[in-house]
Amino acid sequence: MTNATQEFWLWLYVACMAAGAIVIIAWSRNPKGVPHYEYAAAAFIPIWSGLAYMASALDQGIVLNNGHSVYLTRYADWVVTTPLLLATLAWTAMWSVKKHTSLIIAIMGADVIMILSGLMADLSADDGVKWLWYTIGCVCLVIIFYIAWGPFRRIAYSQGQEVGSTYVKVATFLSVLWVGYPLIWALGPSGMGLLDSTTDVALFVVLPIFSKVGFSLYDLYSLRALSARVPAHHVREGHEHHGAPHTFGAQRS
Repeated sequence: MTNATQEFWLWLYVACMAAGAIVIIAWSRNPKGVPHYEYAAAAFIPIWSGLAYMASALDQGIVLNNGHSVYLTRYADWVVTTPLLLATLAWTAMWSVKKHTSLIIAIMGADVIMILSGLMADLSADDGVKWLWYTIGCVCLVIIFYIAWGPFRRIAYSQGQEVGSTYVKVATFLSVLWVGYPLIWALGPSGMGLLDSTTDVALFVVLPIFSKVGFSLYDLYSLRALSARVPAHHVREGHEHHGAPHTFGAQRS
């Protein structure tokens, strides 16, 4: 179902995800005060996303609905990786304090509903039903932004200016990029059909390169710099009490 140009974009995405994962794993060997779970999540995101897009490049996970291709692999990617991206954003907001589990669950839950609403919209044959699901997804995005720019921001600044400003920078980076997803969806074949399928594929390659690997690298880079001035709040997990490695990957002495 994909043409040669679309396959090029999809394989380019796979290569970028692989490169990003390698850099993150390399950084994890010298964590510079950033907790190991940050690297584990950041590395898993491009690995899973790259595998999902590889399936698309191999013409797997794509079905036709109302004359347009529905990339089930995109939703399989997003429903896993976007909650993890929000978890890493939450960890940045709660850098030197105990993690607020209820808030993290709330923002991740809203995200899962948003992604699955998008899937239902993409699979809808009736336009009214399609835009109903799309609206539900957009409402969830508003809730996500409310939590990110309300409670999360307040928690970040409660730890001082340095943590607060670091959080605002990475949250702005992610928020601006995430606004692009519903816009591209609405303008593309799934929505109003103003963009052709190849442009749609290209945009859904470029945007997540920045919002996944780009964000993860920017977030980790910022935290590695921040940790020299404000130590992270390390939650000692059960396995750490039994001598398990404290960082993701091997740590340099």
